[in-house]
Amino acid sequence: MLGYKHKHKTNMLTEIILFFVGTVVGAMNAVAGGGLLVGFPVLLAFGVPPIAANATGALVAGPGSLASAFGYRKFIRKVPKQYALLMIPCILGAAIGATLLRHTDPAKFDELVPLLVLLAVLLFAFQPFLHYQLHKHLSGKLKNARPLVLIGLALLPVAIYGGYFGAGFGFIMLAFLGFTKLHDMHQMNGLKNIAGACISITVLLCLFSAHLTDWKLGIAMGLGSVLGGYYGAHFSQRVSTHAVRIVIISTGLVTASYLAIHSYWIQ
Repeated sequence: MLGYKHKHKTNMLTEIILFFVGTVVGAMNAVAGGGLLVGFPVLLAFGVPPIAANATGALVAGPGSLASAFGYRKFIRKVPKQYALLMIPCILGAAIGATLLRHTDPAKFDELVPLLVLLAVLLFAFQPFLHYQLHKHLSGKLKNARPLVLIGLALLPVAIYGGYFGAGFGFIMLAFLGFTKLHDMHQMNGLKNIAGACISITVLLCLFSAHLTDWKLGIAMGLGSVLGGYYGAHFSQRVSTHAVRIVIISTGLVTASYLAIHSYWIQ
């Protein structure tokens, strides 16, 4: 895998824009997830290649996830300690996904990106429906099993996807947490953000020597995501999740369409 070197000059205005976008990414991830569906196309707009923009997404989302988890700390304290075991498949899966990304040809990744973005959008759009269907068909089976063990096993392939392409993991994580004994949405959101931080840190470590991360742009957005993640956790009850969902889905569909046209029709 060839490394990526940032060749674009940045100025104060660029960094302010990136910081602002980072706050939006952090807030969205704290409230509903899907922040990278906004951050990813912005990185592309600043000339970052898709595979590097994807790797940089971990640097953007990670700090915001940690800040958001800190914002949910009073709810996380009430989560039973055994739920920390769910971080194990998250870390293992993220390492596998990041390794796969590291060995993916950039041209091939460019072709996959529109499909990956569309998949993330669909996961987000139909997450309530998928959760309902899964709960309807599996709830009876889980009564005679160990739900936390099954959820941990199911999270492994999901975390592989999260390590390969960050957007979308949080949606599925929330759906799986719906099968546990956690009933407080803020507890589930806090746990989801801890898992997201574990995945982001793992991806950064695995890709560090590959030189795919755009540290300059990523740090500017990452600092913004800290602010957005922390205050997003605090004001999550006051935000219309329906409005957030519409914005995320619309942005994702536009991004997927643009990338598809650019990858498949414009040579």
